[in-house]
Amino acid sequence: MPEPLAQCEAVTRTFGEFTAVDRVDLAVRPGEVVGLLGANGAGKTTLIRLLLGLLAPTSGEVSLFGEAPSRRTRQRLGYVPQSLGLYDDLTLAENLAFSAAVFGHAGRREAAAGLPGPLRPYAGTPVRALPLGIQRSAAFAEALAHEPGLLILDEPTSGVDPLARARLWETVAAAAAAGAGVLITTHYMDEAYECDRLAIMAAGRVVAHGTAAEITGDAQVTVVAPEPAASWAAAFGALEQAGLPVALVGRTLRVPGAPPAEVSGALGAIQARVTSAPATLEERFFQLTLSSGITEVPA
Repeated sequence: MPEPLAQCEAVTRTFGEFTAVDRVDLAVRPGEVVGLLGANGAGKTTLIRLLLGLLAPTSGEVSLFGEAPSRRTRQRLGYVPQSLGLYDDLTLAENLAFSAAVFGHAGRREAAAGLPGPLRPYAGTPVRALPLGIQRSAAFAEALAHEPGLLILDEPTSGVDPLARARLWETVAAAAAAGAGVLITTHYMDEAYECDRLAIMAAGRVVAHGTAAEITGDAQVTVVAPEPAASWAAAFGALEQAGLPVALVGRTLRVPGAPPAEVSGALGAIQARVTSAPATLEERFFQLTLSSGITEVPA
């Protein structure tokens, strides 16, 4: 197995009495896409900052390309932060040229020529005047321009349309196929299936890791079929009032994290058929985060 490009070993980071990252183990190897999932406040961005060397761990060890993170090791990675890292008052070409100069590569003319075809019409446009999808594509192009061995992407598809998301994921897959390692955070559970491995964070800890199928495993969800079906609103209200997480799927209600007996009790006199079914990855995520005391979940 190849040596990790980035690795955390029992890493903890505290801010006063608050523990943002709690004894996390994580590794990213060449050619793989590792997805980091979690609700807001789960610790994902703090963990990324630790990997980049922008924060020092309170305890544990962080390595980047086999050594402690440094300016030299960061030159070998491409990073797209949530804020995209672009200068609003510069054009796309100027942004790419600035990044190229930082990494000791091409000048402005060469950088503009290096823009992917769909971005070239916008080469002379200030970033602030561009749609978010174009900005995100430009941030990807900038991160990839120096052919990094590792990509670290913090919610790179947030706020863009489905077509732009699909194109950005094609870029991620191409980078991994070329041998780069990729660590990516996302709030979209459907994107988890694009990853080779997943790590789910809650309350600063990794509460599950593996493939999507491994994380879902044999987890079950309680399914409620009201009788008659038109009474689903009453059933939904009763379950919600009982504090149970409930979602309407078709003509049934699905309740992750609660056994059938508890759900039946919450329904009271409402007539319904209560059974169990295999949980989806999103429902398994609910179960894991709820057991960790987290109530906010990804989109």
